[in-house]
Amino acid sequence: MRLDRFDLNLLVAFHALMEARSVTRAAERLHLTQPAMSAALRRLRESFNDPLLVATGKQMIPTPHALELAPRVAEIVATTQALMAGSTLFDPETSRRSFRIAASDYVTSIAVQPLLTEMATRSPGIRCSVIAPHAGVTGEMERGDLDCIISPEQFQAQGHPAELLFEEDHVLLGWSENPLFARPITEADYQMAGHVVVELSNQPAFVEQHVRARGYTRRIEVTVTSFTLVPWLLPGTQRIALVHARLARLFMDKLPLAMAPPPFPLPKMREMIQFNRTRALDAGLIWFRDGLRRHAEN
Repeated sequence: MRLDRFDLNLLVAFHALMEARSVTRAAERLHLTQPAMSAALRRLRESFNDPLLVATGKQMIPTPHALELAPRVAEIVATTQALMAGSTLFDPETSRRSFRIAASDYVTSIAVQPLLTEMATRSPGIRCSVIAPHAGVTGEMERGDLDCIISPEQFQAQGHPAELLFEEDHVLLGWSENPLFARPITEADYQMAGHVVVELSNQPAFVEQHVRARGYTRRIEVTVTSFTLVPWLLPGTQRIALVHARLARLFMDKLPLAMAPPPFPLPKMREMIQFNRTRALDAGLIWFRDGLRRHAEN
């Protein structure tokens, strides 16, 4: 097969078909008609001399050759998208680019929200979509569907660059009238108290991993899936929670809260920005990452 006789747009169609496993859904994703997508699949089969996707009931099952091609084609598509994104000078004042990132509600409150506030006046044409990290988020980044993932260092995927956004300590937070905060809190105090804990759907939070490793027996009274919910659940109770220091400071002026150091050592959490290696020279993404770091340092 000669490259000058191959329509490279067929690789985009192949990528969509492998993701959707359906001619109809792939056509919708690429804003094509179903006959046009069927024609693209027929041309792909002819070009690769393989059925690629075989209809089985209501599903389309990829052949072994299609499964072998899929990650290589996905990388080509992501590289091409990055090439097009970086093909012109990026001007944040006039750009109409849309960024899509994965970040927790905590990171969104600390770094993303201040940047979005700045963008509202200085870069009004730029849009941003923020999704919560989940089990398939690395795959989205590798396919080029996400610009970056913000998460603690140990949760980073292999094979893609990552940069430090900020380092974070953890503190104990509780109601300002909780008698525990009238004196230094001991490890015994910590274990006897009622706790509010964040439980994520895909993996334990950074601080939970370290607390569990110490083998503490705690009385967990409330579990939530949101970091920013925790401070609201403490006033008027004797419960305590280990929270990010930046998040604690953010809520100290909003709620009657007290803060104290934990009674045992905890490592600093390194919050990282990770992006597809094909986006390393993307001027728009470099600008976005710089903005996040600037606000995270405040």
